[in-house]
Amino acid sequence: MKILAIANQKGGVGKTTTAVNLAASLAERGQRVLLADLDPQGNATMGAGIEKRSALPTVYQILLSQVTVRDARMRSEPGHFDVIPANRELAGAEIDLVNLEQRDLRLKVALAQVADDYDFVLLDCPPTLNLLTVNAFAAAEAVLIPMQCEYYALEGLTDLIATIKKVKQRLNPGIQIEGLLRVMYDPRSTLAQQVSDQIKQHFGDKVYDTVIPRNVRLAEAPSHGMPVLAYDPHCRGSKAYMDLAEEVLERVGRPTLMESMHGQA
Repeated sequence: MKILAIANQKGGVGKTTTAVNLAASLAERGQRVLLADLDPQGNATMGAGIEKRSALPTVYQILLSQVTVRDARMRSEPGHFDVIPANRELAGAEIDLVNLEQRDLRLKVALAQVADDYDFVLLDCPPTLNLLTVNAFAAAEAVLIPMQCEYYALEGLTDLIATIKKVKQRLNPGIQIEGLLRVMYDPRSTLAQQVSDQIKQHFGDKVYDTVIPRNVRLAEAPSHGMPVLAYDPHCRGSKAYMDLAEEVLERVGRPTLMESMHGQA
């Protein structure tokens, strides 16, 4: 089971879009996927087609050890993956967790119980570096960082990398940066091209080759409660996330679609 945290403390950079659509694309590639929504806004829950108001229990009860992952998980019918839902109740987790033992490791312990059920667990982190994000980093093997190619993007990245280093020292020696994903990319923008080049120069092969474009269908899909792959499988956004899934599988060393097809030929 590969656990990937999808994180960036900057809001509006496509974390949830990436979490939902990568989950659906990996599922389409034949992987067993669990998406854990760690954001009190519950956008990943809604984007996967689950009504967050009626979703109980949630990740909140899991963190408080009131229920197990198997009790809380729900099926995303349009996405063909499992979801641990979240809603506004999760906003109180910060306060409730403070006095509990092993408060940073509670998600890790909970996910260990379903290690044999999944190939991938994706953790959609909130846009803040709080106790929920620390739980995600403590549980994850690696962090996938979606980022826009804009002026302030690199500045915010420094803080995130510093947090990952602290977690590596204190809680999770194995955590690493899986990759940086350029999202909402507009090739017509000179600034976007410049920042993209800077990211490539600075981080080298840590940057995914796949670039997620600005795409209307990608923006519309969450309002219909489905990943873009279910909403419009032929749009540019769908193709980009399928390419990303292929690249993620290559990095993990799992058979990709191309290799599978080659094996069958």
